[in-house]
Order: sequence, then C-alpha cells, then structure tokens
Amino acid sequence: MIRVAIVDDEALVRSGFRLILSAAPDLEVVGTFDGSETTDAIVGGKPDVVLLDIRMRGRSGLDILHDIREMPTPPAVAVLTTFASDDHIARALGDGAAGFLVKDTDPEQLPTLVRSLAAGGIVLSPSISRTVIDGYLGAGDRAASRLIEALTERERQVLARLVAGESNREIGSTLHLSVGTIKDHVSAILRKLGVATRLQAALVSERAGLTTSFSAVDR
Repeated sequence: MIRVAIVDDEALVRSGFRLILSAAPDLEVVGTFDGSETTDAIVGGKPDVVLLDIRMRGRSGLDILHDIREMPTPPAVAVLTTFASDDHIARALGDGAAGFLVKDTDPEQLPTLVRSLAAGGIVLSPSISRTVIDGYLGAGDRAASRLIEALTERERQVLARLVAGESNREIGSTLHLSVGTIKDHVSAILRKLGVATRLQAALVSERAGLTTSFSAVDR
C-alpha cells in the first residue's frame, strides 16, 4: 500500500482528495490535516507521499515543506496550488518539492500521479506557468542548453526518462540497466546541471528544449 497524507486548510479539498484516493486499492490515506498541526503529526503516519497546500491560513505550506525535506528519509511532497502562476512555486522548487499540482487536476489522474511520486517520479501540471519556470531557472535557453551538452549520451537518455516521471526501476527496465547504475547516472546528472532534485533537472531539460512535456501528468 502507498500511504498518503493530505494537508489543506479547505475541508472540501481534504475530503474530496481522500475520497478519490481511498477508492484505489493500492492507496491508503493515513491522515488529513488543515495545516495547524506540527510536522511531526503530519508525518506520524509514515506517509510515502504528502500532498501539501502551498497557501494556508494557518501555518505556511512552505515551512512544512522545508521541515519535511530536512528529515533523514522524507516522503515525496507534491505541492497543491489553486493558481498556476503562484509566486511561491519558485521557493517550493528550491526547497525540494517533487511535483506541483493545481487543485482542479483531473480526479482520474490523481491516483496515477501519487503512484509516480511514491516510485520516485516527478509530476507537474501542464498549466503551471512557463513564466514561473523561467523565473526559477534564471538562466536562459542557451545557458540551459550548454548544461545539457555537458551530459553524456547515456545521461541524456536517463534524463529523458526521468522527465517522463519514471522511477529508477522503470528507467533501468527501459534502458536495460541496473537500478544502481541508474542511481549513479541520476547523481551525475544533478551534479552536472547544478541542481538538487529530479524535478529541477527536468526543468533545466525542458528549458533547453530537450523535452517539451512532463508526461507523468498525462498518462
């Protein structure tokens, strides 16, 4: 079972997400929270994935994200936002969010996205503004392209599968490589691109034109 925690200050959102996810046989919602609880309470059920509202009337979702990412073995965190142009997205990217979802994401896609996150994949709603991505990356297309050019051909292949939302195991199966070898390639990719997370690497790739979509959201 994949264990999921939902943090949002709107009761309707919490109950709706719980209903959708609980209907999947392999997903278990271990807790729903309104943001007033401590980080320890949120992760007390040992979730594999946390769906976290970025804007709450109580405690900031960004503060909760920071605390979670400081944990020795943190769960994957996908940030929920109502606005695709939310100005907090850049900070959440820097703090290690594994994905971004607008709250009107197709309910039929939600279980698949959670599974992708739990497997180490990344998710990004297509409606997240390109200007927000540009603002986070800072460097232009040409600079991003130079970073990509520093990768080996095999690293580019791994990066392309990473952008598709695949886990290390799935990438290894596609490329006929061991999981350990894929982990080594991913570490090298992050180092060469100067980023800390798989999602950040995917955004550099998208900026350089190597990839044009985050298919984990669409499949």
